Amino acid sequence: MREKLNDNPLAQLAVVGVLLLLAGVFVMTSMGKGGSEEGEEEGPAASPAAIAVPTEGSPTSLPAVSSGVGAPPPPPRPVTDAFAAGDTVVLLFIRPGGIDDQMVTAALRQLHSFPGVAAFVVPASRIARYAEIAQGANVNRVPALVVLRPKRLDAAVSTASVHYGYQSPESVEQAVIDAGYKGRTVPYHP
Repeated sequence: MREKLNDNPLAQLAVVGVLLLLAGVFVMTSMGKGGSEEGEEEGPAASPAAIAVPTEGSPTSLPAVSSGVGAPPPPPRPVTDAFAAGDTVVLLFIRPGGIDDQMVTAALRQLHSFPGVAAFVVPASRIARYAEIAQGANVNRVPALVVLRPKRLDAAVSTASVHYGYQSPESVEQAVIDAGYKGRTVPYHP
């Protein structure tokens, strides 16, 4: 076969043409798959919202998303009611059936005994309903534990922390405790 290709210029041209056609199809099909991040918008601070978290697990300010055209819908009423009541809102975005997702869901169950904590488990297929929080917190994989600081502890801007992957019961508890911390913070300098 190789000798036929080497000796026949028409066969060489046909192979090059087929390769160029395949390369063109590959480029055209992969052009639409790249995504770009959308900018955050500002608006009223009454509902829970989020922005990108600079480091995993660290709290960040969460400006409210506007209610203008193209804005995501507000989170479900139980979430906004819990936030308005001053509760620490805990959202766990999961992929049902995932091993680590099941383990974090089990760890989250201990929060039912915590006063002033509202915990919600959300399948990844329903994350669009929580887009105002998930987009702002830059949730990009599951399981993702998003802890919103109680409204009463933030002056005008909400804050949240995002923790990815497996979380032990102790780390879930610590994330809630951290969200409710009222004291002074001191920067760490190694």
